[in-house]
Parts: sequence; C-alpha cells; structure tokens
Amino acid sequence: MIEVTKHGILLSKTGLEFENEGVLNPAVIRQGDNVHIYYRAVSTGNHSSVGYCRLDGPLTIAERWDKPFMVPEFDFESQGVEDARITKIGDVFYMSYTGYDGINARGAYATSNDLMHFQKHGLMAPPITYAEFVSIVESSNKVNEEYWLNQKFYYQSADIEKKKLLWDKNNIFFPRKINNKLAFFHRLRPGIQLVTVNKIEDLTREFWLDYFHELHRHIVLDPVHKFESAYIGGGCPPIETPHGWLTIYHGVERTEKGLVYSACVALLDLENPTKELARLPYALFSPEYDWELTGEVNNVVFPTGTALFGNTLFIYYGAADSHIATASVNMNDLVAELLRHTVK
Repeated sequence: MIEVTKHGILLSKTGLEFENEGVLNPAVIRQGDNVHIYYRAVSTGNHSSVGYCRLDGPLTIAERWDKPFMVPEFDFESQGVEDARITKIGDVFYMSYTGYDGINARGAYATSNDLMHFQKHGLMAPPITYAEFVSIVESSNKVNEEYWLNQKFYYQSADIEKKKLLWDKNNIFFPRKINNKLAFFHRLRPGIQLVTVNKIEDLTREFWLDYFHELHRHIVLDPVHKFESAYIGGGCPPIETPHGWLTIYHGVERTEKGLVYSACVALLDLENPTKELARLPYALFSPEYDWELTGEVNNVVFPTGTALFGNTLFIYYGAADSHIATASVNMNDLVAELLRHTVK
C-alpha cells in the first residue's frame, strides 16, 4: 500500500460572520512558491461563500482574508457558492463551483487572468428536469440503474415542484484541452462523467439532451470497490503524467455508522479520459482522526485540490465538513502503485 502522511488541520472556522460554522473543500492552485486556496466558508443557516488564503510553500499560512473572496450574486447561487475547484488552461484560470439556491445544486464557473479578479459566467449544468433525465437514461438501458433510481434523493423535499431540476455537481476542468476541446468532469450519481466541448457556450439544452441519450459513452468511472460502493464523485483537478491522468476522487460507502467518504485514485488515458487504465483497489486515505470522524458531517475526507512540491504531492481536503486538512504522498510511488493495478 502507498504511504500517506497526514499533516493535520490547516484551516478551521473563525468568529468571523461569513465562516463561523465551518471551512471546507478548498480549490487549490500553486503559482511559484505560493499556494492559493479558495475555500468554502459556511455561515449560520448554511449559507456559503468563498474565502481566500495564501500559503508560502505547501503548509505555511502567509495571508488569510477576513472577508469573503466570492459571494452569491445570482438566483441560482442565492444560498451558496460552494466547493470550488480551480485549473489553469493556457493563460486563463477556470474556477468551477456549485451554485446552491436552497433547493437545487448545479455547477457554474468563473474565470480570471490574475487569481484575484474572477468574472462569473453562469451555469454549466444541464437545464433539464430530473424527470426528463430519467425518461432518457431509463429507456436506453445502457447505464447502471442507480443513475435513474434517485427518486428518494430528488423528491425528499415536501415541495416536489421546487426540487425538480437535475443536480449536477463536482465540475472539474482538465488543465489543457484534449483533442482541441475543453474537457471537464461532472457528477451524476453514482459515477463520474466527462464532457468535451469547443466552448462552454455549446452547453445548450439540445447538447445535453443528445449527451444523455449516449450517457454510457461519457462515463469515466463507476463504483467498483467496497469503499466506494454507494457512489463516487470528482475530487481534485486531474494531473497529467507520462502514464495518464492521475485522478484523485472521492468514494462513499454505506456503513452501520452512516456514509463514509474516502479519497480514492485512478489513472485515465491521456487522449481519451473515459478509458480507465488503473485504479487503486483500496482507498488512498479515509477518516481516522477525531477531526475527520466528527464534525458537521461525520466520517468525511473530501479531496478537492493538490500542489506538487518536488516529488511530494500535497492533497488538500475537507475534513468532516468542518476543517481543511492536508495529506501528502510521494508522486512517483503513487504512479508506480497505480501501475501495479491496471485494468484488465
């Protein structure tokens, strides 16, 4: 098994109003010797904004803002700007995030040229209802039935009519174009899917309807192992290696103590990321310390960003939906371990 070092809690909530309930799930990007962190900050009433912190090196806090970096501005994000990820494509930084309106959670994105000023561009999520999605994928009979057996999740609200849009979360851009197209992960339970487009504006209703008719062709990973048996979802932006895209994602298992979230790893083909090359048959790391086991949501490690220093890959993650913590692995060892578990 690969050796993982946990470095403990990096950031916790403060008494500031915008982050007095918790900090978690950071977008992370290294520039020079600095690591820029855009984290989910939760205030009373489960309202989320994005906070900002800058590190010198992988672990030393150099700057932390006492006000939100990004706040809700539009109806689709009225209750939360959540769980951002960040990737640099060419000279542009792409920040994807989940906009939450109190009922629906859907992917959106913003861009920047300097990491300090981001322009929001709106939703990336499919503008279709859950019922429309079910009617398409159920009739195709080509995907796991778990993709269309989520009625209890979608209709748990007392007001069904308000909770009818298809949720689409964990949108994560690749750090370069693939076959001259923008590529990003998204997550429809229980798996991870891939979208490629010439430009984001191509994500029309017609595009998504066609896409869902061929959903089986776009699935990157579905649950395989016990530690990810409930569902999986995107974690950190993919890392390009000579052997493939190193992909750190989250896996969820239903246990007697409830859902347990772990950090998991797979390797995907460089030019066709829907082709799985390798996957660890065990979780890279799971909740084990008090601050991972007990919090706003118990038993959670939720990886959302990485920074490579030398040959050490630092992984930044949400811990029990209450803190931000860090773990590290040897990059060469991790790739070598993956190559011992190639898909037959």
